[in-house]
Amino acid sequence: MPIYVIIVTSLKPLDEVSLEQMWALPTSIDFSSYVEAFTNLAPNFMNSIYLVVPATLLSALLGAMNGYVLSKWKFKGADILFTFILFGMFIPYQSILIPLIQFLRTIDLYNTIPGLVLVHVVYGLPITTLMFRNFYANIPDTMIEAAKIDGANFLGIFRHIIIPLSITGFVVVAIWQFTNIWNEFLFAVTITTNDNQPIMVALQNLSGSQIVEWNVQMAGALIAALPTLLVYIFLGKYFVRGLLAGSVKG
Repeated sequence: MPIYVIIVTSLKPLDEVSLEQMWALPTSIDFSSYVEAFTNLAPNFMNSIYLVVPATLLSALLGAMNGYVLSKWKFKGADILFTFILFGMFIPYQSILIPLIQFLRTIDLYNTIPGLVLVHVVYGLPITTLMFRNFYANIPDTMIEAAKIDGANFLGIFRHIIIPLSITGFVVVAIWQFTNIWNEFLFAVTITTNDNQPIMVALQNLSGSQIVEWNVQMAGALIAALPTLLVYIFLGKYFVRGLLAGSVKG
């Protein structure tokens, strides 16, 4: 029902948008709200692309290497280190905003897309490490041992054995990270300003200060949600397959 209201409202001219006509179909289909919303959101849409793509790839790759080390190359204190990494999942964003902003200012990454990428990569490492560690636990240790006997080193085993076996794991992690980073608002609105802000902040700014053009707002919401929707449409079956990987044996 909310999706119905969003679509119907986005196709109405402003004079037809009201509480009384909320459920009514538009008398004529009007795409001007989409044009206005896209015009206002286009620069921030690209900011989100520049943010999400490297942040997703880096957090997935680093999480895969962490999971590989913690599951197949265990060292003294590995389980304790893994526990501390997992604690990062439970640290509220709000509790670290001030020191985080101070740190980004110190390294000259405040109000930059690379700074926002760094934040999301670091904050994404706990969940990506957990996902890959559990995924790699199902890979037989005998494969690693056989590769060592053949002379493969740490990176060689990771590149030629682990990565080809974990494509579904990468799909799951990539979808998870892509969705979370694309929809994230708090870091985006506090770490970046003006021209560097992602699309979710720009979507909030569409509401205006005096009159809320709900048709434009709804059109903007659909445009902002389109990338994650397309990801789930085309990769959804791989996401489910990756979540179920290793859950059934025999």
